[in-house]
Amino acid sequence: MKNPVVEKFSEFYQKWVFKLEEIHHELIEVSKKKTELVMNEQELQTLVSKVTTHLKEYYTVKWGAAHEDVVVFFTPTWLSPLENAYLWVTGWKPSSIFRMLQRFDITDEQRKEIEKLRVRIKMEEEKVEREMERQQVAMADLKIVELAKLSCRAMKGDAKVDGLVGVALKGVFAGLEKVMKTSDCARLKTLKGVLDVLSPIQCVDFLAAHIGMQLRLRQFGMKMITGSN
Repeated sequence: MKNPVVEKFSEFYQKWVFKLEEIHHELIEVSKKKTELVMNEQELQTLVSKVTTHLKEYYTVKWGAAHEDVVVFFTPTWLSPLENAYLWVTGWKPSSIFRMLQRFDITDEQRKEIEKLRVRIKMEEEKVEREMERQQVAMADLKIVELAKLSCRAMKGDAKVDGLVGVALKGVFAGLEKVMKTSDCARLKTLKGVLDVLSPIQCVDFLAAHIGMQLRLRQFGMKMITGSN
């Protein structure tokens, strides 16, 4: 039986990625032209706003779908195995941004602000990882409860055990939803923090690099599935 949440989100994701590819192309074109002419700062800010609005749309839809079935976001079938291998709590790891920024030509003042942000985000990551470990323990305990449930059913039907399992499941799902949102918030805080430090044209270059990295990973992953060159 097909999962309606997976079907609906997969359809959204395909369209969202297609739009992301268009936006990435636009970012690349603007980045190339920066050496040829003086860019209008307002136009650059409008483009950056367009990108961030599109990125936020993903999380808005994701959170709505996860409220119905959060488990599917921890093993997303709409991603390739390669993409899944690089997932950090249902998405990209925030600290990966800072390794990419090392290649950027930024001022000493900007570098100091980025370092402050990196430290804050590292603390956020550690908080998420601790909570995820706690949820994994809860899920392991739930498996024991499930075994007890099956054992009771083998002997006689027990509505009380069924009720206990239902409550335990609800608690685990709520915990997973919370840790997923916390990790997503860390990603959004990282993006906003970096964009607040960089100049408009630097924001364009940064977003082009960040989105390009995500799209290349997807392209490689899909090629591995199809076996195409």
